[in-house]
Amino acid sequence: MPYNPDNPIVVQGDRTILLEVNNRLYAEARDSILRFAELEKSPEYIHTYKITSLSLWNAAASGMNFKGILNQLEKYSKFDLPQNIVKYIKEGIEKYGKLKLIKEKEQLYLISKDKYIIQEILKNKKVNIYIENTLNEHKLKVMTSMRGHIKQALIKIGFPVEDLAGYIEGTPFSIGLKEITAEGKKLVLRDYQKEAAQVFYAEGSEKGGSGVIVLPCGAGKTITGMAVMDKLDTETLILTTNITAVRQWKQELLDKTNIKEKNIGEYSGEVKEIKPVTIATYQILTHRKNKNDDFVHLNLFSKKKWGLIIYDEVHMLPAPVFRMTAEIQAIRRLGLTATLVREDGMEEDVFSLIGPKKFDIPWKVLEKEGWIASAKCIEVRVDMPEDIKMDYAVSDYRLKFRIASENYKKIDVVYDLINKHKEDKILIIGQYLKQLKIISYKLKVPIITGKTKNEERIKLYEDFKKGSLNILVVSKVANFAIDLPDANVAIQVSGTFGSRQEEAQRLGRILRPKVQKNIAYFYSIVTSDSREQDFAVKRQMFLVEQGYKYYIKSQEEIGEDILCH
Repeated sequence: MPYNPDNPIVVQGDRTILLEVNNRLYAEARDSILRFAELEKSPEYIHTYKITSLSLWNAAASGMNFKGILNQLEKYSKFDLPQNIVKYIKEGIEKYGKLKLIKEKEQLYLISKDKYIIQEILKNKKVNIYIENTLNEHKLKVMTSMRGHIKQALIKIGFPVEDLAGYIEGTPFSIGLKEITAEGKKLVLRDYQKEAAQVFYAEGSEKGGSGVIVLPCGAGKTITGMAVMDKLDTETLILTTNITAVRQWKQELLDKTNIKEKNIGEYSGEVKEIKPVTIATYQILTHRKNKNDDFVHLNLFSKKKWGLIIYDEVHMLPAPVFRMTAEIQAIRRLGLTATLVREDGMEEDVFSLIGPKKFDIPWKVLEKEGWIASAKCIEVRVDMPEDIKMDYAVSDYRLKFRIASENYKKIDVVYDLINKHKEDKILIIGQYLKQLKIISYKLKVPIITGKTKNEERIKLYEDFKKGSLNILVVSKVANFAIDLPDANVAIQVSGTFGSRQEEAQRLGRILRPKVQKNIAYFYSIVTSDSREQDFAVKRQMFLVEQGYKYYIKSQEEIGEDILCH
C-alpha cells in the first residue's frame, strides 16, 4: 500500500493506533476503530487507541471478521500495516468461536475442531477441575453446574467461549408493549432500539439470549430492555443501582407495558416483594451483617423460575453478583449500560458471565439524528489560591487531589456559570459533601445526597421537573438513575479521580432530547496545574472516544460565544 498522507491513522507494531484529531476523516475513522479497539489516551491533537484481545473478541461476537477489520485499517492508514499486527488481529479474532459450549440431553460439553486447544485445556489446572471426562480429542464433558465458572477460567487463559448451550424458558408471563402509553403518548420504538432488542433475542435461538446493549443515557435503555421482555414473555428479574432506579423502572413498566401493578414487585431495603416482574437493588443482594456472614438475599435468583435477568447499569455490577451470575448461566441475561468501562478492570468477567457486547451505537450518531441532545463540553480551569498552595505542596498523592478538587475558588466559577445560564435547568454535581454543602448554602438551593430521604428526593425531582426549582446540588447519586429530562446544564465541581465511567454518567444526566433548543452544556471545573487536572484528562477519555471535544477555558473566558454555537 503506498504512503497516503491524507489518511488519519498510523498503526504501530505495539498494537496502538494513532488518530489525527484535525484530519477531515477523523470522525469516520474513529467510529470504525471503535468497533475493535479501545481508547487509551486523548491529548488535544493525537488520540491513541489499542487493539486488545477483549476488543477483538467483542468485535467477533458482534459479527466482525479478520478481513473486515483489515479492510478498515487499510482504508484509513497512512502506511502499510505492520505484519505482526496483521497476525495478532487474525489470531485474536479467530480465537472467539474456536471453543464452544453445547448441551446434549441436559449434559454440557466443550467442543473444538482444534485438538491442540483441547489438550491445552486438559493440562491447565485452573480449567481441568471443571472437566468430568474426555469423550474424544475434540469433545470434553463439563460439570453442568460449572457453566459460568469454566467460561471465567477459560477467558483468563485467553480462550473466550462461544456459549451455545441454550437457556431455560422460565415461567411464561405476558408483557406486551402498549400502543398508547398511560400518559397518552403514542409508543413507537426507535429503529436502533428495535435493532438492539432483535440482536439480543436472535429469534429465540442459542445465538442470542446473553450480552450487553450499550446506549447513552437518555437514548432509551429502559424501553430497549422492555422490548426484550416483550419478545420473551417470561417472568423477569431486574437488578438496578438504587431505590430511585427501582421506582423509575416500575413507573416506566406501568406506563409502557400491559403489566398490572399487582404483578410488579419491589425488592429493596424497604420492601421485600417477589412478583412475576421483580425489581431489586444491587445493594440488597450484597447486604450482610458483617463480612463473614452469607449474602442472605442472593437466594432471590432462585426464588422463581426467571426466564430473563436484566442487569441495569451493568458496569456497576458488584463482585458478589458476578459470583452468583456464574451459577445461573442457563437464564437469559441482558446487561444495559452507557459505557462498558469498569474502573476495576473486570470487563472480561462481564464478557464471560453476562455476555459479549451485542449492540453499540456512537453517541454522536444519536445526537445527529436528534435522539439525544447536542452537548458542549467545557473544562474551566481555575488557579489555586496562595493560602492553600503550601498544604498542597506537602500533602501526599491522594490528599493533593482532594485539596485541588475542593478549591474554594470554584464557587466563583459556579456563580458565573449560573449567571450565564439564568434561563436553564442546572445540576451542580460533586464528589465531596463538605464542598457541596457550602455551595448549597451559599446559593440557597437544595442538595440531594445519599442520606436524603427518598420522599424528599422525589419531591425535589418533581419540583425540578415542574420548573419551580431550576438549580439542584447533587452528590454521587447523580451518577446514575435520576430522571430529569429538562436538565440541560451540568456543572461538575469534583469527581472520583480519573473515572471515565463517572464522566460518561454525569454527561448522560443532561443528554435527554429537549423540547426546544436541543443543546446541553457540561462544565467541569478543574484546578490548574494540579493532580486534578491530570485526572481530568483520564476522565474525559470515554467521551472523547464518543466524539466529544472539550473546550479548555479560563474563568475569564467562559462567556465567549463559542460555547453558544
